[in-house]
Amino acid sequence: MGSFKGHALPGTFFYIMGIWWALKSVLKYACKRHKRTSYLGSKALFHRIDIVEGIILICMALTGMLGEQFIVGGPHLSLYDYKKGQWVQLLGWHHTTMYFFFGLLGVANILCSTISSIPTSLSKLMLSNALLVEAFIFYNHTHGREILDIFVHQLLVLIISLAGLLAFLEFLIRHNVILELLRASFILLQGSWFWQIGFVLYPPSGGPAWDLMDHENIMFLTICLCWHYAFSFVIIGVIYAFVIWLTSGPHLLRGWATSKINAGIQGASLPHVSSFPESKEDYCLFLFQKPSDP
Repeated sequence: MGSFKGHALPGTFFYIMGIWWALKSVLKYACKRHKRTSYLGSKALFHRIDIVEGIILICMALTGMLGEQFIVGGPHLSLYDYKKGQWVQLLGWHHTTMYFFFGLLGVANILCSTISSIPTSLSKLMLSNALLVEAFIFYNHTHGREILDIFVHQLLVLIISLAGLLAFLEFLIRHNVILELLRASFILLQGSWFWQIGFVLYPPSGGPAWDLMDHENIMFLTICLCWHYAFSFVIIGVIYAFVIWLTSGPHLLRGWATSKINAGIQGASLPHVSSFPESKEDYCLFLFQKPSDP
């Protein structure tokens, strides 16, 4: 991660997963009431989704691990140089270890979705484990660095620790959409903050360098973190509004049509009643119908 790209890569990974986890949580919540008729709300579909999610997590972890190990100047799977009598690129090994635990999370997702004897809550425990290990690694990541470098990583440790604790609460309290969205917000914040660290420590395209010893930069980044967090809530709000609109809108139209038809029967004639004929099937089922359904 000793470059802008090295921080942009995990930042992108976490941002994608934050958006996906928020979307999945809202979809589960929105379609729970349609569970009897909607394939989208079935356990079989979400098991398939978890398998795909696990594969994606493993691919992301492998990409990060290989990138850390085999970049120019990387350790190339060498941990200790016996000729020189010193460790080889331990910071690279820090990042490799972080990616490895998220790879384990992907494996856990696949196993929980394919082996019925394994409790599904194991994936939540592995997510909490991966985040807390990541926080521990970054806590011990900045010894001997400049004050601003240490500060941005301390903020990152705080973000990751809170996300890990929320994931552990999800392990204890299942199917709580508030906890899931709150954890997703910290995953999004973690992703955007990785990008911010890249801009601070390794300005791209020859941009002006930050003064790593200036206390005012610390004050600005404190405000900047709050702006990042506010934006993560905007993203989650947009996702929530879109999913609720997608799954509930046609039901509202159907309700309007029914009320207008009833009003027409009672003598209150409305010219546009017939523009909203009653739907014959649940909207979630219509959008996500199994091939075997008629």
